[in-house]
Amino acid sequence: MNFDQLFRQISPEEISDNVFTLVGKLVGKDTVITAGKEDHYNSMTGSVSGLGILFKKLVTWCFFRADRYTLEIIQKERTYTLSYFPDEYKEQILFLGSKSGRDRGKMKEVELTSVPTPSGGMSFKEASQIIECKLTQITTAYPDDFYTQEVRDFVNEAYKKANYYRKMVFGEITHVWVKKQALS
Repeated sequence: MNFDQLFRQISPEEISDNVFTLVGKLVGKDTVITAGKEDHYNSMTGSVSGLGILFKKLVTWCFFRADRYTLEIIQKERTYTLSYFPDEYKEQILFLGSKSGRDRGKMKEVELTSVPTPSGGMSFKEASQIIECKLTQITTAYPDDFYTQEVRDFVNEAYKKANYYRKMVFGEITHVWVKKQALS
């Protein structure tokens, strides 16, 4: 089946999931961030992200460790997708978060079926929802930028090495697709 047979486009305002439930799935590793084109792409699981409005645009934001390969591809391609999956794919999602695609063919190893979006981004046929974004900003979150002790402690622990510094990635939502079977 091709993309149009599997998914239908909706507006971002039509996302029916509670935003906290949808974004909360990231903590459970049910979301995959993918960057690249069909001939070369990489995916990873996300652990911190959100949806909102920034500069009058509907956006997503995600935190990445500075050394993540997917972040390199986002910087090159200037687009990415956030894909949400049913619980039955948890093992494959965890696999994407446990291996780097920089030095191995993990995208050929994962038991998910890749599919290009109509605009050329990448996702998976098994996804229940896909949010495609155009990169708008990448910024570094420094430990001194945080004011609660709990968050400062977390950030300082995470930043023991410079390549672990977190980059905050903002992207304007360009498309949202939902699985056709999930609509009934």
